[in-house]
Amino acid sequence: MKKLFILILVFPSLLFSQKSVFTTAKVKAATVYFNAALLTETASLNLPVGTSEVVIKNVANYLNENTIQVGVPNSVTVLSVQFTNNYISEFDIDETNPAIKKVRDSITLVEKELKKMAILTNSTNQTINLLDSNQNVAGVNSGLNVTELMKLVDFYKTKRTELAYNITDLSEKTVQLELKLQILKDKLEVNSQKEDKLSSGKIVLQVMNEIAEPVTFNISYITNTATWSPFYDLKAENTTTPINMIYKAQVVQNSGIDWKKVKLTLSSGNPNQSNQQPDLNSWFLNFEDSNYYRGNIYNKNSSPVMALEGKVSGLKIDDNYQKFDTLPNGRIIARESNSRIVLRGSRSLARGSNALIVIDGQISTAEILATLPPESIKSTNIVKGAQGTALYGEQGKNGVVVVTTKQMDDYTSITENQLNVTFDIDIPYDVLSNGKIHSVAMKELKLPATYKYFAVPRVDNEAFLIAEINDYSKYNLLPGVANIIFENMYVGKTNINPNQTTDTLSLGMGRDKKIAIKREKIVDKSGTKFLSSYKEQTFTYDITVRNNKKEAIVMILKDQYPLSTDKEITIELLDDGKAKVNSETGILIWNLNLEANETKKIRISYKVKYPKDKVIENLN
Repeated sequence: MKKLFILILVFPSLLFSQKSVFTTAKVKAATVYFNAALLTETASLNLPVGTSEVVIKNVANYLNENTIQVGVPNSVTVLSVQFTNNYISEFDIDETNPAIKKVRDSITLVEKELKKMAILTNSTNQTINLLDSNQNVAGVNSGLNVTELMKLVDFYKTKRTELAYNITDLSEKTVQLELKLQILKDKLEVNSQKEDKLSSGKIVLQVMNEIAEPVTFNISYITNTATWSPFYDLKAENTTTPINMIYKAQVVQNSGIDWKKVKLTLSSGNPNQSNQQPDLNSWFLNFEDSNYYRGNIYNKNSSPVMALEGKVSGLKIDDNYQKFDTLPNGRIIARESNSRIVLRGSRSLARGSNALIVIDGQISTAEILATLPPESIKSTNIVKGAQGTALYGEQGKNGVVVVTTKQMDDYTSITENQLNVTFDIDIPYDVLSNGKIHSVAMKELKLPATYKYFAVPRVDNEAFLIAEINDYSKYNLLPGVANIIFENMYVGKTNINPNQTTDTLSLGMGRDKKIAIKREKIVDKSGTKFLSSYKEQTFTYDITVRNNKKEAIVMILKDQYPLSTDKEITIELLDDGKAKVNSETGILIWNLNLEANETKKIRISYKVKYPKDKVIENLN
C-alpha cells in the first residue's frame, strides 16, 4: 500500500476526456484536537484501466488541502488531488440521486413562482397607492362638475376593488406555494435520509491504473470544524472519602458528515499551532501510571461462551443444551434457557452438573454470559474443585467460571507524549454533524484528597470547602470545568487548572453553610485624629468564626491590611491577631483548627497616616 502526501495541483478537466467515477467515503477514525480533527476515511470502487477521474464524496465541507493524504495500491498512481465543495458548478456534472434531483427541480420552480407572486403583489400595491394619491389630488383641485365627479368615483371604486381582489388572489396563491414548498422540502429531507447524510465536500483525484481492479482509497485530512474540551464530574460523599472524578470530553463537530461508529481519539495537541520558535516553560517529570489496563478483546464474531472452549482446560460447552443464533451484526446469542457450561475434572460429571457462572461478583447464568458483547469481557478465570466450594459453597462444587467485564477505565488508554496527551477510546462512538455537544466518558479516577476550609471574610462571609490533591500530574488532567456533587447534592461548578507549578492541586468543592463567619468593624477602637497637617485613621476589625458542624475542621483564614507606595502615606499594623504576616503583600493568614461547635475570634488593627488635605478613595 502506498501512502503519499499529495501536492495539490489543478489540472483543467478538459485534459481528461474520460467519464468520472464516483464513490462515497466512510469515516473510520477521528482524532479530535482542541480546535481541529484528523479524519481517516476509506472509499472503494472498481477502477478501470488507464487514466480516470475519481470523485470521492462525503468528505468534510471544509478542510486544509495541504494536509490531504491518499493511500493507494502500488498499481495505482495518483496524478493530482483537488478539493471542492461545489463540484457540480465547476465541472457541469450532475451526480445527484435522480429522486432527489427531481424534488430539487420542483423546489426551484416553486421558488421562482413565489418570486413572481412577490413582484406582482408589490406592483399591485404601488398601483393602489398611486390611485389613492390621485384621488387626493382630485379632491384638492375640485374643478370638476357633478357628472365628471361621478364618473371619477365609479372608476376609482371599480379599479380599487379589482386591485384589492388581485391582492387577495396573490396572497392565497402565495400561501399555497409556500405550503407546496414546505412539502417538497420535507420530501427532500426524507429522500436525503434514505442514505447516509452526505456533505458537499468532495475530493477529485486524477489517477492512472495499470489494470482494472477493485481499489480501496485510504484518505486522511485535517478539518478545523471540530473541537473538544475536557469536562469533569467531582463526587464526594463526605470529607473523609476520596473524590470520585469522572473524566469526560465534550465533542462538537460541524464537518458536514456524521461520524458513525468511529474509533475516537482525543488529543491535547494543536495541529494549527504556529511554527514560531517556542519559549521555555517548567518541565515536570512524573512516573508512568501502571494502573491502566486494557483487557483482551475476543474475536467479535465469537460468543464469550464459545471463546472459552478450547482455551480453558476441562471446559466443555454442551451443545445439546446450549443453542446459539447468529445476529446480523455478527454476535452469537443463546436462544434456549437450559444451556450449561461443564468443567471436567479427574472424572466425568453427571449430565446435570453445571458450572457456576459469576459475572462481576454476582452469580449469573450461561444465558446472560452468552448475551455479553465479546469486546466487553475484560478477563475470565476458572476455579475448580475445593477452591470453588470454599469460595462459593455448595454452588461452586462443579467449578466456577468467573467473568470480569470492562468498566469505563478499560475502554480508554492514555498516552502521555512529549508535547501532548492522547486518549484512545475503544468504544465506537457516533458524533453527528449538528454543532451540539456530544459527551464522551473517558476515565473514572479515585483521587485521595485532603479537605480544608478556606475563607476571606473581607470579600465573602462564607466558608469554601477545598480538596487538595497531591501528585496530581500523574492523572493527566487538562484545564476544564467540573460539576460538583457533594453529599449527593449538586453544589455548582468549579474550574480545574492543572497548569501550575505547585505540588498540590486545589479543587473548590462548594460553600458550607454550617460554618458561620462575621467580620465587623469595632467602632470604639476605630476613629480619626488630626495632627497638625496630617490625618491619622485607625481601623479595627473582629473576625468571628464558628464551626456548627458535628466534626472538627481545619480552616485557612485570610485578611489583609493596606500597603503604601507613596512616601506621604504611612501605615502601621497595630494588631495582627497572631497571623502569619507577609509584609510584602499585606496578607494575613491563620491556620485554624476548630472543634465541633467551637467559636474563635480574631482582632486585627492598623493605622493610616496621610496629609489631611488629601483623600484616599479606597481606604476602609
